[in-house]
Amino acid sequence: MRRGIGRWATASVALLLAVGIAGCGGEERPPSEVAADLPSEVPVEVAADQPTEAPPAVEAMGVAPSTKPSPSATPKSSPKPKPTRTSTGPLTKPKPPTETKVPPPPPKPVDSDCKPSYRGTKATTSQVKAALSDAAAKTYWPTSAPDIKIPLKLVKATAWQESGWQSNIVACDGGIGLMQVMPGTATWMNQRFGQSYDINDYRDNAFLGANYLAWLTKYIGDMYFGDEPPEMRYRLDASLCTGELNSCLLNAVISAYNYGHGAVAREGKPIAIPNPQYVYNVRELMNTCECLSY
Repeated sequence: MRRGIGRWATASVALLLAVGIAGCGGEERPPSEVAADLPSEVPVEVAADQPTEAPPAVEAMGVAPSTKPSPSATPKSSPKPKPTRTSTGPLTKPKPPTETKVPPPPPKPVDSDCKPSYRGTKATTSQVKAALSDAAAKTYWPTSAPDIKIPLKLVKATAWQESGWQSNIVACDGGIGLMQVMPGTATWMNQRFGQSYDINDYRDNAFLGANYLAWLTKYIGDMYFGDEPPEMRYRLDASLCTGELNSCLLNAVISAYNYGHGAVAREGKPIAIPNPQYVYNVRELMNTCECLSY
């Protein structure tokens, strides 16, 4: 959840490498850091509302399953059509942000020789799985943006990239726990949403991380997809992404979780993705992380 640091990931297939630790100025730690290769060629950009041939590092990630009924199914009525975009992608000149109170900026990079520390008891895999599932199931904007849903795959992959699902890890820059939440960000979110999440409790830590993803979804969605109806404005579907990293909300939210909202959503400017490798890593983990089978 902050800038200039290493991350955890998995090694389920050839594209995926061994897990490394988040939080210490880009330093490699045993096991090794994710380093998924970027595509050697940039695919031709197409409209964001059309199915695309994704680049090698993100092919077939998160595409929605078929909604066609099985041959034996006999529905009484036709399924409701899925909403489609009215535009071809994010606005190049975004709307003014709807949120005026924003999280604190990410910390500065730390000494690359720093080692993470551990405190407290590490939660079991089953405990972590339950905590992340509960966090993904919650509606964080029940009144103003109830259409926002944070995919469970995104929550699981982010936690794996950030900490390797280690609930008791503390990074050198201060990031804490499963979702590597910064103390200042936790304080801000508790005030913004009237909560009292404990950053050191693995369950609350999961809610804090998912809550931050939800806040980023609304903040960036309103700015760059504000011309879309709510059911489209906040969609984190991989199928809406083209070969350009700044083509969809999903990539922007992943990038901002790591680099801060201000580096991605800039007033009067198109979406920026300052950390493409991090985005590729999380997108790959959303499809192939061993944590998905837990």
